[in-house]
Amino acid sequence: QVQLVESGGGLVQPGGSLRLSCAASGFPFTTYTMNWYRQAPGKERELVASITQFGGSTKYADSVKGRFTISRDNAKNTVNLQMNSLKPEDTAVYFCNAARETLLKNYDYWGQGTQVTVSS
Repeated sequence: QVQLVESGGGLVQPGGSLRLSCAASGFPFTTYTMNWYRQAPGKERELVASITQFGGSTKYADSVKGRFTISRDNAKNTVNLQMNSLKPEDTAVYFCNAARETLLKNYDYWGQGTQVTVSS
């Protein structure tokens, strides 16, 4: 059974930091690109950060470049999102996503999400 379980969300003041973690199980973790998405109230879900199978390449949304860092630990089947210099506009539910494309089928798994609220 595939599981993606996020943790680490919460309430933080502007300028503060949070570290989100996602524990994965039930699928071959090292064959998947891992992503963090977020969705704010009334807005579409957006891709925040992405990391390739062995961490050789990362991508970030322009709005978080220089503030957020995505990393993965393939030995522990975890992916993390270090969020620094948080702003109120970073408030959203953050989702962990595992994605893989093959010739025959695309695979796409999601966690339940964790709330991040940036407010004074």
